Amino acid sequence: MIPALIAFGVTYVLLLTFQKFRPYIAIASAVVFSVMCGFNLGDVWSAIDWNVLMMIAGTMGTVYLFIESKMPDRLADIIIDKVPNVKWAIVWLSLFAGIISAFVDNVATVLMIAPVALDISKKLKINPVPMIIAIAVSSNLQGAATLVGDTTSILLGGALDMTFLDFFWYDGMPGLFWVVQAGAVASAIILMWLFRKEKQPIESHSKTVVSDYFPTVLLLGTIVLLIIASFIPNKPAETNGYICIALMIIGILRELIFKKNKSIVKNVFKEIDFFTLGLLAGLFVVIAGIEDRGVITAISSLFLKLGNNPFLIYTVIVWASVLFSAFIDNIPYVATMLPVVMSMSDKLGMEPTLLCFGLLVGATLGGNLTPIGASANITGIGILRGEGHEVKTGDFMRIGIPFTLCAVLCGYILVWLFWC
Repeated sequence: MIPALIAFGVTYVLLLTFQKFRPYIAIASAVVFSVMCGFNLGDVWSAIDWNVLMMIAGTMGTVYLFIESKMPDRLADIIIDKVPNVKWAIVWLSLFAGIISAFVDNVATVLMIAPVALDISKKLKINPVPMIIAIAVSSNLQGAATLVGDTTSILLGGALDMTFLDFFWYDGMPGLFWVVQAGAVASAIILMWLFRKEKQPIESHSKTVVSDYFPTVLLLGTIVLLIIASFIPNKPAETNGYICIALMIIGILRELIFKKNKSIVKNVFKEIDFFTLGLLAGLFVVIAGIEDRGVITAISSLFLKLGNNPFLIYTVIVWASVLFSAFIDNIPYVATMLPVVMSMSDKLGMEPTLLCFGLLVGATLGGNLTPIGASANITGIGILRGEGHEVKTGDFMRIGIPFTLCAVLCGYILVWLFWC
């Protein structure tokens, strides 16, 4: 176990230090653990959660087609037409970004909504920095709301064998979707208070024209089919992944056959985040390796030295996850910690739901504490930098800290009340 623990520690340090090379580090570490544990190709293949990887890839491809159709821009236009001033524009754009982010990747959501905010700020000659920050943190918040909202949600769904509907109603109680919505409402109140002085009126602007509604149908079809699949007994483990990949392929074939868009295959594959897919594939094997060597059991035993009090352990998991996710990517963190909390739950003789949901709430929402805690935040800051606006850490945290603490506290309380 000691060599495995050392190898895992080195892997994690390298992942944090050389972020541009994380997939290569994860895959190299997977090779090391495969040799160390005597894994054959069959063991490696079974260690990788192909359902998770296919869901991520397929959803990203369909989302690209959805964005290209300009439908998100059109929806944002409709919202802007209904608001009286900048304060409400920020609040409603943030809520809208959150809703989109429940079904679309967080980074893609920021890329969709940020140009609308920039357009408003230019016309009114106001600072766009607070507006973009609000959109970014709202996108991160809703990633935990549905099975396809974020990579961490897909990882959780795989660990607990959750269906799409389980995020809405689970084990006889309201699911994570409603927990996240409660946090969204609470954090929206925080945004209203933070932007209470922004009362400049909003003027009407040019409307985006949507000429192709098929990508919207594809995205909605993905959700509907995932729901239908929830009711199929004894289905293959990769069913959800097959659905997401199939609908992406349908979208690509339609572009090729009916629109003669020969560049669509290249464009779609450019938008699929193979960086994250490679990272996860490697991490799945690494985690299988440390589990084989008893490291997962040892880490869970270390946590249990806090005592057998589920509330104390739950509290530590939630708030430690907030702290860690403020500085490190939550994908490798959640991928590593899920088997740990599953093992802890088993040793405590309790269902894993409470600790797993607490992990997701803390890790997903915790990234909003700092500018580097989530990819959506980094993306938003990059957009602002491209427009000539430098974002100071203090400017970000002035919004991020109260937003995050409010949302996490809300989720922390509700998850405990529902599943303790």
